[in-house]
Amino acid sequence: QVQLVESGGGLVQAGGSLRLSCVASIRTLSGYVMGWFRRAPGKERESVGTIRWNGGSTYYADSVKGRFTISRDNAENTVYLQMNSLKPEDTAVYYCAAGVGIAMTAKDRSFRYWGQGTQVTVSS
Repeated sequence: QVQLVESGGGLVQAGGSLRLSCVASIRTLSGYVMGWFRRAPGKERESVGTIRWNGGSTYYADSVKGRFTISRDNAENTVYLQMNSLKPEDTAVYYCAAGVGIAMTAKDRSFRYWGQGTQVTVSS
């Protein structure tokens, strides 16, 4: 069982930045793909991006490419989502997820473990 705990959400003005953190309660995330997803009001959950723990390769959705960066801290079993140049349309609940043996572009149903989510609100 893997527990994921997100933090770092909040209210920010358009153009601002936030960094979300996700701490995983597991001895090692070797072999895992960590993903960030979001769900905006009235919309389906969508992928923001992923990072492969081994090697650190990343994948981003087109909507956030160039603005968001996913990174990891091996020693702390933590994955980060740095969000810059935020837009009102980035407003959503952001979720961290973990899956093993899955593709970088895997859909949300392929991720086995999920955090509780953290709210990000971008004001115009």
